[in-house]
Amino acid sequence: MPATPATPAQEFPSDLLAGQEELHQVRSELQTLLKRLPWSVEPLDGFSDNHGWRKVERPASPGWTPDEQAEVEKLRDRERELAVFVSCHRFWDQVSPPDTVDTRMRLKHVHKTPPEPPAEAPSTTTSEEH
Repeated sequence: MPATPATPAQEFPSDLLAGQEELHQVRSELQTLLKRLPWSVEPLDGFSDNHGWRKVERPASPGWTPDEQAEVEKLRDRERELAVFVSCHRFWDQVSPPDTVDTRMRLKHVHKTPPEPPAEAPSTTTSEEH
């Protein structure tokens, strides 16, 4: 099977690129917020359970404030809107079905900068050590 040619960023429509970038940002913000919030939306007592295959412990949760709940809901709504926008964009009508997955993956990673190649470390051995 021949390799699919790379789709450079300039071949994606600018609104699709912007939507994908905002989707990455919204998901990052949501993940950061959820990590910061208590484990339970509602106030709950803590618990410890060591009867399963692994021990599970949770401290008491004060729950989320109405502002925190609203912020999570706002970010989840925006994430859903952007996911629909990106996945249903008219651009995908131009992509042949066998190439859709590869092209979608390129779009997801188009804003990532390629990693810098590792700098070569100077050799610490001398010819006399061999």
